[in-house]
Parts: sequence; structure tokens; C-alpha cells
Amino acid sequence: MGMTLTEKIIAAHSKYDTVKPGDIVDITIDARAARDFGGANVVKNLNDFGLTVDDPEKTLFTFDCNPTGSDQKYAVNQHACRQYARSNGIKVYDINAGIGTHLLMEEGYVWPGATAVSTDSHANILGAVGAFGQGMGDMDIAAAWNSGRVWFKVPASVKLNLTGTMAPEVTAKDVILNLLRIYGANTLLGYSIELCGEAVDRMTLDERITIASMATEMGAIIILFPPNEEVIEYCRARARSAFEPVYADRDAEYAITADVDTGTFIPMVSRPGEPHDTVGVSDLPVTRIDSAFIGSCTNGRIEDMRTTADILRGRRVAPGVVLKIVPSTDAIWKQCLEEGLIDVFKQAGALVSNAGCAGCAAGQVGQNGKGEITVSTGNRNFPGKQGQGSVYLASPAVVASSALAGYITTPGNIPETPPEFSFTAARPVAPQHVTTVKKTDRPVVIKGRVWVIRRDNIDTDMIFHNRYLAITDIREMGQYTFDNLEGYKDFAQKAQPGDIIVAGKNFGSGSSRQQAVDCFVSLGIQAVVAMSFGAIYERNAINAAFPVLTYSSFEEIDLKDQDVITINLVTGEVTNDRNGLGTKINPFYDAQYEVYMRGGLLGKIE
Repeated sequence: MGMTLTEKIIAAHSKYDTVKPGDIVDITIDARAARDFGGANVVKNLNDFGLTVDDPEKTLFTFDCNPTGSDQKYAVNQHACRQYARSNGIKVYDINAGIGTHLLMEEGYVWPGATAVSTDSHANILGAVGAFGQGMGDMDIAAAWNSGRVWFKVPASVKLNLTGTMAPEVTAKDVILNLLRIYGANTLLGYSIELCGEAVDRMTLDERITIASMATEMGAIIILFPPNEEVIEYCRARARSAFEPVYADRDAEYAITADVDTGTFIPMVSRPGEPHDTVGVSDLPVTRIDSAFIGSCTNGRIEDMRTTADILRGRRVAPGVVLKIVPSTDAIWKQCLEEGLIDVFKQAGALVSNAGCAGCAAGQVGQNGKGEITVSTGNRNFPGKQGQGSVYLASPAVVASSALAGYITTPGNIPETPPEFSFTAARPVAPQHVTTVKKTDRPVVIKGRVWVIRRDNIDTDMIFHNRYLAITDIREMGQYTFDNLEGYKDFAQKAQPGDIIVAGKNFGSGSSRQQAVDCFVSLGIQAVVAMSFGAIYERNAINAAFPVLTYSSFEEIDLKDQDVITINLVTGEVTNDRNGLGTKINPFYDAQYEVYMRGGLLGKIE
């Protein structure tokens, strides 16, 4: 039996000739990156454990979250990274360079068949060139920098054949939003997706980047594109190593194979709160906007900039609307300047900022205020992700058209004169209180009070919001736990050391931030038990020796909120103290148990 594209890449970087889904293997990493928000923690881990850097030529920092250096805590972290880089011969792509994952492609650190890790949860965007990229937490990146390798569980693969002919107005962003409409946030959770078919073969690199960048929002490990001639040419001109493109074997075995008719795809938007809550633009009620954002790793490419300029040329942004445009890299920014696109943007009344993550990170343009309505080309619109307002996700064509119209619309429906809207002021948010931090130990059998949170897709911004990402002291983290999750904003004040959280599917989806695990450790929470976890979150928890386990149902024990339960982490046996009823959940697997017993990925067995 042959191997899928994912399996072939992983096998080629391991000691095995073949691998299969479920195998846990050590793999060599070709490119190892850390960003400005996670980089300082990577450095701290290396220094705390006395670890050195395996290969500085394959190791780099990318400062894309706060390229303006406008936040003091970010500035401190960036400086710490610069100092470490100088002492260890590591390349820094500083605040003038752009988005790190794009730079990995642009600067030749990855190529078809390569592997890469980054503290960016969208490192799987590298699937656009047929590379296996993964976002990981601080400990994983520190381990990769030290040894050049990380452990990884081989995912099962899904093959989606895109058939049919797309309508001219359907863009790459619409393709991924239509796929989100079909598959949601957890149907393909934990799978590696390979996109195939004639429609895929014709896609440009920029279009592939847009689609690959939202694999995380589908719950997938990665969306991989078999490289076409354009991609191979692009990479050969830049790659730091010789390569031969990698493709799936003809007899590869897929967990799911499906044909998807792109002829049914329409221009889409994601409604505020969840990227997979998509609706056709034509089916959306008239929705006025306060601001518009074009950029991010999803839509900051030169093709996106040209599309935007074509729509804006000779027009002005609607009164009362702020349009913010941020190219993904400095090279693309300069290309916009050379082609006269910057002048078009400025003549239209847009704000153009230096390259970087922009609205997806708290440190740059694109954030919105309470009550503000934004239409954005980003890949996430979780509550609070791009500010305190509401965010709709759409293509550059829809966002640019909406900025001109003053409401969400398509290029063919821009009015001659924008309508006037009335506005209401928002109420301020009440301040949060601080909770005392306590420690817990790590027994094999745990017992504690249960918080039953009957929700799916609780993302990392709900658990630990991105406005606190500059915090590196774990003692400060607990007070902010769930302060962005409706109904649980007072969780940190009510939680007690020893408590256990029980949640639904896809817990911890979203960002790669380690703080979304560490905040529970800070509060003394003993474990999180969920039906499934976001892939990066599960890794972060395991690496931090924080118990995370999965279950199918708790109906057998009639589990209610605030019950006290006992869990055997090794056998999976669970008992409800209230009624004495017992059941079984999935216990620790071997690798998880080993990391747990030594107190974390970077710890040592005493």
C-alpha cells in the first residue's frame, strides 16, 4: 500500500521507510521559527534547561505580531530575542520584514516536501507549496531548536477532489469559506487534507496560500497542495537546498475521499464569532460596517493587493468607514509601490501599514472597538480576536467593495452613493478581578469538582485572549482564564485548585499559544476532559504535563455541573462520587504518560 503526501513527507524525515496514521515518530525539521510573542518563551526554555541550538542556519526569529514595536512588553520580548540571536548566530526577520510563514517560502527555508515548525498556529499555510508546516508551542519549538527534531503523531489523510468550473466572481477565499460551510470546524478535525483536481491544478501560489491558511479553522492538521509547475519554479528560484517535488502514491490509502463540485460555490462571508458560520453574501441582510481590513497571512499577497486596487481605483471609501490595508511581506509592499497600488490605496482614503500580521495580532492596525463592525480578509473572527467588536470574514473583493459601499456587498453591487446609517455608542466593559495562583502536583489518580461546559469549538482566544500574549510569567496567567468566554468570565474568581473541566468537541481550537494551557496550571485546575481537542492545544497540554483526556459520553454516570469525580489517568476509569456510577474514557497514551511523568517535554526523570 502506498503513502499519502503527508505520510511520504513524514517518512522521509524519520528513520522509517513507511509510516501510517497513528504512528508516533521523531521527524527532522528543515526550518524552525519563533515569532515575537512566543520567541521570548522559547529563549527562556532554552536558557532554563541549559540547551543549545542545533543548526543556526535552519533557525530564525520572525517579528510579525507587533512589527511597529508599539507595545512595551512586545518590545522587551523582541529585544530579548535579538540578544539571543546575536549570541547564537540566528537570523532575525525583524519588524520590517513581514509575516514569518510567508517569509519561510519567500526566503527559501521551505520547498515541496520540506518540514517546518513555528510558534504560529498557521504554519500549516506551508501546505500551499507542498511542505509540511506545523504550529507548535514554546516547548516544542525549544526542543526543535535544540535537537532539530520533534515527535509527531501521523495524521490520517483526507483527499478532496475539487471538480466543476467556478463562477468568475468566486475567489480562493470563497473556496475555503465554502469548504467551511460543508465541513465545519470539527468534521475533519485532526486530519491532513490533500486538495486535488483540475480546479486545484490551475490555482496560483497566492490562491493556494489563501486556502491553506485556513486549515486550522477547519480543525485540520494541514491542507496540502500537490505542487504544480508555478510552485516548483517559485521554490527552485529560492530554496536553500536542492529538492525533488513529493506527491502521493497512486495507491495511497485515504480515510475519506470526496468530490466537491466548485460549480456550486458562491461568494461567502463568515458571520461574527465562528469562521465556519458562513453564508452567501447575497443572503446576508444589509449589514453596515465601521471598518474594513485587507491583509493577514490569508489575503496579503500581491494578487490580493491588485484585486483591491482594481476595485478602489478612482473611488473613495464611504464616509465613516476606515479601510486598513497591510501587505504580508516587505517585498510585496515594495511591489505595490512599484506598481502604483499604494497610490491607489491612498487616493481612495485607505490607511496602509508596514508588512505584518496586522489585524490578527493585537499589536498592529486592524483591531476594532466595542460595538464596531468590521469586514476582514483575516482567517479568524473569534470573539475578541480582532478587537472587541464584530468581525465578518470575506475575500479582498468583497471587503474592498464593502468599504466603498458602507455595507457588506460584492463588486457588482457597489452603489453610486453610499447610504447614510445611524450609529449607537457601546457600553464599557466591567474590569476583571485578580485571582491568587496556587500549585498542584501530578498524581496518576485525580479527584475534583467538575465544571461541565456544554460547548464545542472553545477556542484559545476564549480561553486566554491575545491581548495577554506578552505575559510570560505563569503566575500572572490564571486571572485571565476564560475572561473572553461568555458565561464564564468570572471563572477565575470561582475556580478552586483541583477543579476539572469537561467540555465538548474541538476544545482549544485556534492559536498555538501555550498560555491557553498554562492559565489552567496557574489556577490549579487538574485536567481538561473533552470530546476532542485542537491539535496544537493537545500537544501544548501534553508537553506541559497538563492532563487532557477525551471521552465519548458521560451519560452512564449522569454527570452534572459541580459533581465530584475521580479519574484514573492510566486506565481511563471515571467514578461520579454523587451516585457511585462509573464509566471509562480514553486514558493517557504511552508518549503522553512518559512526558507527564517527567514533568513536561523538556523535563528530566529524577
